[in-house]
Amino acid sequence: MIALSSMKKRTDKSAWSTAVVAACRAIENAEEPLSLEALAASAGLSPFHFHRIFKKTTGLTPKAYAQAHRAKRTREELPKRKTVTEAIYGAGFNSNGRFYAKSAEMLGMKPAKFRKGGVGECIRFAIGECSLGAILVAASEKGVCAISLGDDPNILVRELQDHFSNAQLIGGDKLFEGWVAKVVGYIEAPQIGLDLPLDVRGTAFQQRVWKALRAIPVGSTATYAEIAQKIGSPKSVRAVATACASNAIAVAIPCHRVVRTDGSLSGYRWGVVRKRALLKREWAH
Repeated sequence: MIALSSMKKRTDKSAWSTAVVAACRAIENAEEPLSLEALAASAGLSPFHFHRIFKKTTGLTPKAYAQAHRAKRTREELPKRKTVTEAIYGAGFNSNGRFYAKSAEMLGMKPAKFRKGGVGECIRFAIGECSLGAILVAASEKGVCAISLGDDPNILVRELQDHFSNAQLIGGDKLFEGWVAKVVGYIEAPQIGLDLPLDVRGTAFQQRVWKALRAIPVGSTATYAEIAQKIGSPKSVRAVATACASNAIAVAIPCHRVVRTDGSLSGYRWGVVRKRALLKREWAH
């Protein structure tokens, strides 16, 4: 009886995962936003049950997933179109009003600036030192958009310039240097936490991965396979690894807490030695 119950649970879980994946594809391919009721009906579930399963599987509500995907389409369309209006409709918005209501949240800047590669956007930054070497913290008007670690601060600045090639980079003031101090303090004593606004820029998939990473507690780790399972894409282990490597906000989005299935450390954008040091410090606390 216990074995039959366990088998039923596994079957239900598999069916739910399939239904969520199908819903994700439907959201991505829809010309108009799909209602919760329509998605639930396609999955053969009640809206409440579907909403709960979707969020548990992907880490996002159906509405948040649709917004993240729409943001991705918008970022893809803006550089390709002659005008912002063309990009709005190319991304699937059926009115300018609906787009501009969400544009700052989706892009981190005004759409015209994004279309021009960030022309006119101001990125504040400052360089500091920590036990792991040089550290660069950069922020837009929305929040921290980059945290980098390295041996040579000049290289960190050049990488920032490459990433925000058309933005205006300006040195941070004393208030901003306080943000850098908070990041350094978090690296040295991770148990204190890090409470800074973030400007997270990425595809819908990347944002799902990065949100899952931020849910890993200090002192804990997760495998790439576990993250893939968490976001509802169990076969996307390699894509999860790529999303981790694409993370530009070190420690605040803790990709250093993701390890191989056997517990060994794989590559880290800022060096495996730093990854090991970060984990040892967190385990100690």
